[in-house]
Amino acid sequence: MAERLLRLPAVLSLVPWCRSTLYAKVKAGEFPPPVTLGARSVAWRESEVSAWIDGRPEALRRAA
Repeated sequence: MAERLLRLPAVLSLVPWCRSTLYAKVKAGEFPPPVTLGARSVAWRESEVSAWIDGRPEALRRAA
């Protein structure tokens, strides 16, 4: 089965950040990097985003 890819609005609905903070976290290595789909298009692997969410401490998951 093919990996499901999440576009930016879907990722932002799962994390407690705005777009600029998300990209800052990616740059700092604190969030999974996106995959390039085209010249101006990226998406995140759903499995990586889910694993990142599952790896957060419970107190932080409730705050999001």
